[in-house]
Order: sequence, then structure tokens, then C-alpha cells
Amino acid sequence: MKGKMRIQKIIVYGLLIVLSLLFLLPFFWMVMTALKGPVELSQYPPKFIPSVWHFENFAKAWNSQPFNTFLMNSLTVTVMTTLGQIISSTLVAYGFARFRFKGRDTLFIILLATMMIPWEVTMIPQYMEFNMFGWINTLKALIVPSWFGSAFYIFLLRQFIMSIPKELDEAAKMDGANVFQIYYKIYLPLVWPVIVLIAVFNIIGSWNDYLGPLIFLNDQSKYTLTLGLAQFKGVYDVDTNGLMAVTFLISLFPLILFFFAQKKIVEGVQTTGLK
Repeated sequence: MKGKMRIQKIIVYGLLIVLSLLFLLPFFWMVMTALKGPVELSQYPPKFIPSVWHFENFAKAWNSQPFNTFLMNSLTVTVMTTLGQIISSTLVAYGFARFRFKGRDTLFIILLATMMIPWEVTMIPQYMEFNMFGWINTLKALIVPSWFGSAFYIFLLRQFIMSIPKELDEAAKMDGANVFQIYYKIYLPLVWPVIVLIAVFNIIGSWNDYLGPLIFLNDQSKYTLTLGLAQFKGVYDVDTNGLMAVTFLISLFPLILFFFAQKKIVEGVQTTGLK
């Protein structure tokens, strides 16, 4: 039996290693392409590993456009949207999980139904609304909607809060705590794994968002990193070196974030079971 289990483990781990290498292959190809010289880029058949590694391509690509400005814009949008999602989603989820009021379940069903509406359907109405507010070509169009919560994040938080015993609320009320004190002194620390999960999801989504900035931003000084990355594609040619180099630099942040937060992500998913 031990020998059979050992063989099964070898097969499983072998398959996992092969699949991991398949997923890593495009990333490795991107790095190798960024390090190639102009001659090797057009070489056929293509050469996988460059003969001379041009590390200066990264600095050259980053300085070819105002990527420092794009970086600050992306950081501003990412931080503000993540903060907005955490605050709004936790408040709404706390209300749905702990308060009883007429039409609560109906409102929650309507909230969940909004997840079935694709963003492409609301794109034009949002543009018209933001244009009326004067938010076009400003970062407000990307930041403000996140302060009204997300149905998916609210659902995750509500499911976790419902698994917390209500006796904690009663004990806190007996000690003189009001509703808001119960929220931020008791529930916020308890839902921390889900908050980390939401923060990682939102950071990756905001960091990689391309369609939103493309629609709402016109001035280059307001561009995010994804829009700056698209500038390497011209009408007649593509700056492959610059495209691959900056893509690698942009992808480092979400990769590092996911690496350090993966334990909390798994814990957050496991603790948001249906109830």
C-alpha cells in the first residue's frame, strides 16, 4: 500500500510540475524577448534564449514614455478603489447579515442579480453620467464607483459574518457598545481573512484594468500603466522589446502581492462557505 501511494504521489506531483511549467513558459518567453537585441527579435526560426542579454532594454523602455506618471496614477486608482471597496462592502455586508428590516432578503437578491449584468451593458450609461458630473478625463471616474461596494465582495463578507455567533453582539451591547463600535471593534478584526481576499482581488483587477481607463481618460498625464503599455503598439509596427520589458515590470507587483498573500487568500475562500 505504501508503494502504491508513493507511485500515486509521484504521478500527481509530476503532472503538477508539468502544468506549472506550461503556465510559466509564456512568462519566461516574455522575459527572454525583453532581453533580446533588435536582430534576434526578427530572427527566424526564433531563438529562445538571447546570445547577448540586453538588460538596458528595461530602463530604455521605461524612460521612453512618462511611466513614472502612469505608475503614480495606477497606484492612486488601486489604493483608493481598494479602500473604497473594503469600507463600503464591509458596511453593507454587516447590515445584510445582522439587521432585520422589511425587504432585506429581496434587496439582497436584487444585489446578487446585478452580478449577471456585464460591465459592457452599463458602460455607455456610466460614461453619460460621468460626463454630466464632469468626471471624464479624471481619475474620479475610476475611483468613485468602488465606494458603492461590489455585489460579489458583499456576498463573501455577508456569508462570513453570518457564521459568527450573534452572542458577540449581545455581549458587546451589554458592555455599552453601539452598533458602529460592534462593527469596527468586533467584526472588522474577525473578517480580516476575507478583507485580505477582497483587497488582493481588487488590487489585481484595478492594476490590470485597461477598458475603464481607455474609455474615461483622454489626457496622457492621466493614463494608467495599462494605457501606457498600449502606446508601444503603433500604426505600422510594434515595439516588441519595450512592450515585453514594461509588461514584465508591471506584472511584478501583482505576482509579489499574490505570493505573500496566497495563504490569506486560501483562508478567505475556505471561510466564506454558503450558509
